[in-house]
Amino acid sequence: MPIYEARPEGLVPVAATTFEAAGLRERGDIQRLLKDRIASLEGGLMVLAEEFSDWADSTRRIDLLCLDDNANLVVVELKRTDDGGHMELQALRYAAMVAKMTFSHAVDALARYRDRANPDTDTARADILAFLGWSAPDEDSFAKDTRIVLAAADFGKELTTAVLWLRDHDVDIRCVRLKPYRMEDGRLLLDIHPIIPLPETAEFQTRLEEKRAAERKERGERANLLARFLAQLAERAAPRIDLHRGRTPDADLGVLFGSIGKSGFTLNYVVAKDTSRVELLIQRDDGRQQLLRLQEGREAIEAAFRAPLIWQEKEGVRQCRVYHPVSGGYRSAEAEWPRIQDEMIDAMIRLDGALRQRVLALP
Repeated sequence: MPIYEARPEGLVPVAATTFEAAGLRERGDIQRLLKDRIASLEGGLMVLAEEFSDWADSTRRIDLLCLDDNANLVVVELKRTDDGGHMELQALRYAAMVAKMTFSHAVDALARYRDRANPDTDTARADILAFLGWSAPDEDSFAKDTRIVLAAADFGKELTTAVLWLRDHDVDIRCVRLKPYRMEDGRLLLDIHPIIPLPETAEFQTRLEEKRAAERKERGERANLLARFLAQLAERAAPRIDLHRGRTPDADLGVLFGSIGKSGFTLNYVVAKDTSRVELLIQRDDGRQQLLRLQEGREAIEAAFRAPLIWQEKEGVRQCRVYHPVSGGYRSAEAEWPRIQDEMIDAMIRLDGALRQRVLALP
């Protein structure tokens, strides 16, 4: 998309050019111009260092290392090329290398950036505190995250695809396009425009990313709790009934399967968030017919189980089940887990006794 000069006679397009054609170098020109007006890339940034390389056994340098007003580090990587090269890979490496930077290290970096021969750490410390609005250093809140800003003349599809994937996985990485234009009188214009995320969608994308992060956290917590609940259930059940002994719970499904000795029939513990159940699951093409045969002896089965059972047949689904619900699940207070598990084990013993011989006798 070109930019235009508004003249009395109408709009006149300004010719696009390249950094190479304009004779601008990455380090000596583009980097110098941006560091002196870092807000042109993003508001709320403070430059801590240029060509930062304060780590052992490495000659790699961060173009600009910044701090944002939320006390996060920001790695700024610059390229004058039209595809961005592999700058996202470089920036990720740099972000990992500075992730453990402390407040005092940031003070030292700023002092050396301003005057390597005579670093003034007292002034640097005071300026960082003033920028953050802190009265004293807070190491626990400093550099809790490291963000990435990529600035280039343009970005190839491979790079933008990688950036979008990283953003979906909670890496705060952004792309800013630097497009040079040459006026007829020789003056050079620089259009600096965020493209990932777009300014008009940034707030929405932030909320969406926060929602995704919360959902991932919830899934992680669910998987952890569910796996522990099922492992504890299997351990408590083993001395009382050997039906599930040696079997590995499926934490993804929340199920501990057990064979009853007939193909297509399993006796299972099923654990959900707030409720659980013990069940006879029938997964066969003739499952409905088999369930109906069992139901012919429903009164005797429920008498043997010593409680009513739920007989479930789903239309169009190759699954039927007979089950008994149990109050409580993996999200119940852990102090309640033994009670829930013992109730499930008692119910499983009774369900096995009420159904096994009848299932084995089915045609």
